[in-house]
Amino acid sequence: MTAKIVTDSCSDITQDEAKRLGIIVVPAYVHFGDKSFRDGVDMTYDEFYDKLLASPVHPSTAAPSPGEFAKVYEQAAQETNEIVSIHVTSKHSAIYDAALAGKEMVEKKGCQIEVIDSKGVTMWQGLVAMAAARAARNGCTLHQIIKKSYDTIDRLRTLALLDTFKYAVKGGRLGKAASAIESLLNVKPLIALRDGEVVPIGMARSRCKGLSRLREFLQSTRQAEDIAIVHSTTADEAQSLADYARSLFPNLIPRISRLGPALGVHGGPGAIAAIIQETT
Repeated sequence: MTAKIVTDSCSDITQDEAKRLGIIVVPAYVHFGDKSFRDGVDMTYDEFYDKLLASPVHPSTAAPSPGEFAKVYEQAAQETNEIVSIHVTSKHSAIYDAALAGKEMVEKKGCQIEVIDSKGVTMWQGLVAMAAARAARNGCTLHQIIKKSYDTIDRLRTLALLDTFKYAVKGGRLGKAASAIESLLNVKPLIALRDGEVVPIGMARSRCKGLSRLREFLQSTRQAEDIAIVHSTTADEAQSLADYARSLFPNLIPRISRLGPALGVHGGPGAIAAIIQETT
């Protein structure tokens, strides 16, 4: 039987891509006060960002419960006895731990489940899940799919531009000192991933210069197997960056994805990122 691939909505895989590759996406939760929304299900992205800007209360996020993961695994186990579950970095979310707990509830029933920490967010995680799904469709064994997932993680790099640190600080993902420096200097933050940690790595003096840094980041790679551009509210900028990536790598069609609510809580409007999967 073909292994099933599970991920969570922090992967920001488009619904069409998930359906095409047979990836099961478990939604995280976004809470505005006492109202709860399933990420990517109960609210459109435009509705979320409008609400994020207008709400007097900053939203919070929550992981799916172990029971929700167990239910998804049990459903998948009706078609396979092998599942690979790939999730957002455990350094910034409880989703990975919830998936592990859900695995323990189901694995005793004879289904082998491997839970993987992608060490990334948004389409970093998404590219890992898609690589695993393609391997599964090609008839790879569970061991080969797991190896492919970790190999993909090792070949990923990312750089993101935020319009402000404000949302990351409110969401508890960065310290207040970073926001204070940004406000004092009126600059645009640049962030990256290091061993699963989202870390600030510099500042751009304007958004235009920040976008130039993203283009320089794309230039820094000699060979790329896959490229994803993710944005929260700036579709034109994302398309322009994707077109630039295409000019550098004519044989690739960069993916463009939207930063979903679960991560948009922390990235805020104006966030844009480039994720590169380098060739071996």
